[in-house]
Amino acid sequence: MHARAAASLVLLLVVAAPLRAEDPEPVTVRASRLTQPLVVDGRLDDAVYHTIEPAPKFLQQEPRVGEPATEPTDMWVFFDDRNVYVSAWMHDSQPDNLVANDMRRDGNNLYQNDNFSVVFDTFHDHRTAFYFMTNPLGALRDGLVLDENNTNYDWSTVWDVKVNRNETGWTLEMVIPFKSLRYPTGKDQIWGINARRWERRINEQSLVSITPAGSLPNNALQRLAAEATLVGMEAPPPSRNIELKPYGVSNLTTNRVASPPTSNEFDRDIGIDAKYGITSNVTLDLTVNTDFAQVEIDEQQVNLTRFSLFFPEKRDFFLEGQGIFDFGSASGNGFRGGDIPIMFFSRRVGLDGGQPVPIKGGARLTGRVGKTSLGLLEIQTDEGPQGRTPATNFVVARLKQDILKRSNVGIMATHRSPRTGASGSNDVAGVDSAWNLFENIQAGTYYARSQTSGRTGDQSSYRGYLRYIPDRWGFEADRIRVGEAFNPEVGYVQRSDITRTDLTARFSPRIRRVRSLRKLEWNAELDQFVSNSRNQLETRVISGQFRIDFSSSDVMWVTQRHNYEFLTAPFRISGGPSLPVGAYEFNETVVQYYVGPQRKVNGRFTYTGGEFYSGHRQQFEYSGRVQGTYRLGFEPRILISHISLPEGRVTSKLVGTRTTFGITPHMAVSALVQYNSSLNTLESNIRWRWEYQPGSDLYVVYTDARDTFGPRSALLMNRGLAVKATRLLRF
Repeated sequence: MHARAAASLVLLLVVAAPLRAEDPEPVTVRASRLTQPLVVDGRLDDAVYHTIEPAPKFLQQEPRVGEPATEPTDMWVFFDDRNVYVSAWMHDSQPDNLVANDMRRDGNNLYQNDNFSVVFDTFHDHRTAFYFMTNPLGALRDGLVLDENNTNYDWSTVWDVKVNRNETGWTLEMVIPFKSLRYPTGKDQIWGINARRWERRINEQSLVSITPAGSLPNNALQRLAAEATLVGMEAPPPSRNIELKPYGVSNLTTNRVASPPTSNEFDRDIGIDAKYGITSNVTLDLTVNTDFAQVEIDEQQVNLTRFSLFFPEKRDFFLEGQGIFDFGSASGNGFRGGDIPIMFFSRRVGLDGGQPVPIKGGARLTGRVGKTSLGLLEIQTDEGPQGRTPATNFVVARLKQDILKRSNVGIMATHRSPRTGASGSNDVAGVDSAWNLFENIQAGTYYARSQTSGRTGDQSSYRGYLRYIPDRWGFEADRIRVGEAFNPEVGYVQRSDITRTDLTARFSPRIRRVRSLRKLEWNAELDQFVSNSRNQLETRVISGQFRIDFSSSDVMWVTQRHNYEFLTAPFRISGGPSLPVGAYEFNETVVQYYVGPQRKVNGRFTYTGGEFYSGHRQQFEYSGRVQGTYRLGFEPRILISHISLPEGRVTSKLVGTRTTFGITPHMAVSALVQYNSSLNTLESNIRWRWEYQPGSDLYVVYTDARDTFGPRSALLMNRGLAVKATRLLRF
């Protein structure tokens, strides 16, 4: 799709689409100053709740947008000289049926619980907001909303919440220090605010300020254009906002596959992270002798493709600021790790072949100045183990300028010296844009070029996409080109020398007359990859999908795919035979069923069957949660794949579970155990975390990896025991 054609298509949809659905009435929420201290115990029995009227009533966002919530929710916003307080009373006619089974800090499973969330757009720019979430067990999760498609849930700050359950439902009181927020100078403030209650028993979302119905109902809270206005807030002058977080760590490690091998080697270290609020909305982060001993090991994957696997970032320092460095919408709508190149992928820093490389130090500057968002990162690593990796410098720079009401344009540059495995350097520069037009049109572009010492050929890449995403109909078109020499060495590219064209059409009517059904959806998609240098079709997938959304929150998918693959080189299936060069066409069927979180055993069951290259494949997968008690839960993962080809047969098994035991909302134990038959490995990771005071943690982590191949079953490869303590100091 050329730029002129893409622009014409955007214009056509803008003209053809209705300008805007009927906007909901503007909502105003008033914050009240406390005249007496609030007892934060979650019980809502202070006198202030009888004298101050709550915020306007919550309305349904899902399933029936704009109608009164089935179960009412009352919310109050208070403040004093130090804190902002959010209190809420979630009335429930069946309080014994609340879904609440996870009390971990920042647990991903909180979305599968009854939950309450609030966002504060402190600069009232409809662009950025602070996000806070809890459930009936008092779990804490926070995040930073950067735009409608990019919320960084790995951002963390200091706050607390208390909850109480009774015969009328459940209540909560959040306390958020002003020091944990950024806001303009001046005593009198006008902020944006929105809040959502998600009642899992009836799968209903209600908001204090709803947004017109769209195809992304779970994203309604982050659509800041529809937020309410918070008035009456009086904020103290911003303080110096200096945070110091020193750490100490001790390690005892054994590595029998290293050269030379080590046994019970003791090590200890110290370091520090620092944060300084230069202005009310620009923050400088510094790290010295960075350590990631508390990070959980990667979840294993079985690779049945001919491309490298993508493992997500898990290290806190890189997670916290990653949203500003998103380029070309590579992380929006679940695309991260797919076929869209990523200009900055932080796992390139401090890791070599999955093994840690010491990070001597680094700095990160992030924030907003007026309508400009900025990010600057520099990291210096030391030599890797046994000198296999030289000391390396990484630099990433990012600028984004807001335009119109909900759109932006930006530039980005990265630098690495020396380049991977050789002398010289690698540089990448690019421009991108993201357009949110009216309620239901999204579009975006990027163009980037790399420059690598000693490499020639096409070092450019571009993308243009368009999405029309109303509730009933939808259309998406995406065009990506990656040159054969495009090489972002601080990023991630799954496939080079390709042009990808992806077209999707959707029809998704809501069902009103059948109580058990909520929505039906039909999807048709064409996704193909053409080699640039040979002008040859390499991959084409034509698929049709039918989906049923049940009112119970269960979901069923049936997908039929016709695949075409041209192998330009022999392809060895993981742990199995090798396929020769040539063209392959095959059909497969995928049936998935998602069991809602209100059940003791929930999660996604997937069956894949049919042809696979020159033979056949049968594959079963399950990932979900099995609930023991509200403190104890199991998150199993099972994948069994059997492939039968003329060239041979292979059976792959991936079995694992994450067991979690929540002692309090600030203390939990988790254990991840996984077996991968393709790698013949058995891995274990046990973590105990105690947030002994807000922002300060104590970790005890044990890891163990064993080789299950050969006569000496479960032969130890490596193991480690780490104890790490951090302490947050705020000034």
